[in-house]
Amino acid sequence: MLCAMSEPTLVGGARANAWAALFALGIAMAMAMGGPAFGQTAQEIVAATDQVRNPGKPFRTTVRLTEYVAGRERDHDTLAVFAKEDAGTHQYRNLIQYLEPARDAGKRVLLDGRSFWFYDPNSKVSVRISAQQRLVGQAAIGDVLTVNLAADYSATLAGTEQIEDAGHKSRQCWHLDLKSASDVAVYNRIEYWVEQGTFYPIKGKFYSDSGRLLKILYFRNFAERLGAIRPTEAIIVDAIDTSLATAAAFGDYRYLDIPDAWFQRDYLPRLQVQ
Repeated sequence: MLCAMSEPTLVGGARANAWAALFALGIAMAMAMGGPAFGQTAQEIVAATDQVRNPGKPFRTTVRLTEYVAGRERDHDTLAVFAKEDAGTHQYRNLIQYLEPARDAGKRVLLDGRSFWFYDPNSKVSVRISAQQRLVGQAAIGDVLTVNLAADYSATLAGTEQIEDAGHKSRQCWHLDLKSASDVAVYNRIEYWVEQGTFYPIKGKFYSDSGRLLKILYFRNFAERLGAIRPTEAIIVDAIDTSLATAAAFGDYRYLDIPDAWFQRDYLPRLQVQ
């Protein structure tokens, strides 16, 4: 161990350079053994991958959800998602606007930081819903929201693994176990694989309150969006019937000054969203 080594008999800059080299070697050894670098906790790894997924300022994106059955397209929806982080809680408030198909255009889903609300412009009524209510195929409302997992879950490091990503590329990952730690957490438990070095999210397994595996999600198509490399597509596979899958493609990212009023339930009927 490094702490058991006697100090080299060096002076001045030579001694400083020797200890700098030993410190760098220690970091390399920690990474090679699969552990986080010094002082880096499982929670900090999750926070770092949150920054990969989420821009740091309020933004808008579109999400196209396409349901596949045995590789054939069956249905699709297109949504606009508006997201803004709460500076106090670090949780995101979200507004989802349905764009397609035409029969659903104008419908909205709101996460105001505490509850989920569905608004229908025909009835002009908003009702409380679950984040696990399905949108299309295997994609639930909670799957398209912008969330900071570090704010909603308590993380522990289960180990390190070399896994294949959605494109069958080998990735060396931290394997994290996330347990629900807030009322707005969508799932009770998540197994999460994050690539070492890049902090790219690679894979997730999502569990119900009873412990049943619901779905498996793979992130893919990493590309520069709003100043950073982010995943631009997620593949959601049913845990029971793997012939059922839904692709969520994220596009048209834009920073946007979003008024706080957009995240108020009473304001939903008056919103003018483009």
